[in-house]
Amino acid sequence: MSLILLAGDAFVRNDLLADELRRAVGAAMPATGLEFRTLELPWPHVPFGPVAEVDEASDVEDELLALIDGVEVIVTQMAPVTSRVLDAAPSLRLVVCTRGGPVNVNVGDCTKRGVLVCNTPGRNAVAAAEHAVTLILSTVRAIPRIHGTVAAGQWRSDLYAYDECGLELGGSTVGLVGYGAIGRRVARILRAFDATVLVADPFVDAAALDPGVELVELEELLSRSDVVSLHARLTPQTAGMIDAEALATMRPGGYLVNSARGGLVDYDALAAALDSGHLAGAGFDVFPAEPPAPDWPLLRSDRVVMTPHLAGATRQTAHRAASLAGASVAAFLAGDRPPGLVNPDALR
Repeated sequence: MSLILLAGDAFVRNDLLADELRRAVGAAMPATGLEFRTLELPWPHVPFGPVAEVDEASDVEDELLALIDGVEVIVTQMAPVTSRVLDAAPSLRLVVCTRGGPVNVNVGDCTKRGVLVCNTPGRNAVAAAEHAVTLILSTVRAIPRIHGTVAAGQWRSDLYAYDECGLELGGSTVGLVGYGAIGRRVARILRAFDATVLVADPFVDAAALDPGVELVELEELLSRSDVVSLHARLTPQTAGMIDAEALATMRPGGYLVNSARGGLVDYDALAAALDSGHLAGAGFDVFPAEPPAPDWPLLRSDRVVMTPHLAGATRQTAHRAASLAGASVAAFLAGDRPPGLVNPDALR
């Protein structure tokens, strides 16, 4: 009998996790029994943050410590798997983090202790790609601003004026910075709109591109694109990559959309590009600080479309995360290398 701690929340819920683990383990190992302990985390009703040495976690170290004795597997999205927690968990052998990056887990300490850590890559690729395209459309057609005029009782037929009109994606050029699981799906959707799609990604070979997608250097992408959409990872090399110089390279009247990571963009430079009229609009789901300060200037811009880091928030994402977690746990219990393993050096 394997003791598993499910530390779900109001998005990836414990009932979803339990159902998927029973299904996956039962299919792979029908005779294997599972015993669950559960802890319901307060996220998203209570924001995550840094906890001890980990980040983007719910502050529930003490609650974890009360439940960790004898636990072999933890499945969670937001629980802080810190050194303090690991010290109290000598039976722990596997942590499954139901997100793309296990920033709430001290992976280095887990590796030293022989504790495997798995993530669930691609769990929100569909949701994030669809949200990115929604942001693009909402930005180039100024949907929130125009909605506000109707809601205010105005009938702005003057918005038909040429200078007030937005762009069609059909026939426009859209540049995607990053061509991973999300960027590739965005490209396919944009091609269905009959847009020209450019990609800048130093880790992608041109032969791996879908038909109709062109690989170019970042500077060329910026200069040729009517819309630039960011899908890159945040690394020391990509931090601040869309700075004043990059924005100046973009086409006059262009649009920037960021649904990847706030740290990719110099938002002060973006505000200046919008104020000067060099850019016509911007849309983003991610911010330099989350939540942004109430006096942040871009909050007051009527040429900016914003959502609060919700690109991956669909019910299907939650189910997919639970399903991927179930596959990792089933493989581990069967003695196989679990999918999504991020610290293979912990294998012994």
